[in-house]
Amino acid sequence: MRLLAAFGHAARGIGRALAGEPNLRIEAAIGAVALGLAWWLGAPLVPVVLAAGLVLVAELSNSALEAVVDLASPERHELAAAAKDMAAGAVLIASITALLVGLAVLGPPLLVRLGFLR
Repeated sequence: MRLLAAFGHAARGIGRALAGEPNLRIEAAIGAVALGLAWWLGAPLVPVVLAAGLVLVAELSNSALEAVVDLASPERHELAAAAKDMAAGAVLIASITALLVGLAVLGPPLLVRLGFLR
């Protein structure tokens, strides 16, 4: 029963983030497009799934950290700003990594499909 409750809390957290975090919705949509493109191209799905998951985990962690920082430090504080900036930096690194994975995995078969490579 505890495991089921834990899944319920996790699902509620994801739902709350999807409802309140536009960046998460954008990143999820981009990930879904990348997965669809990988499937259409016959490219390996696993690297795309992992890269998309990395971005979503980073964004959820960033959102959670921002909420905790806002609760703990409602006034502007340099350390609070630093924590938020570092969490946002983690999302940026995850996104750049996902882009590079997408280019490496999806680029060549897409170029073949479009007739630029044989």
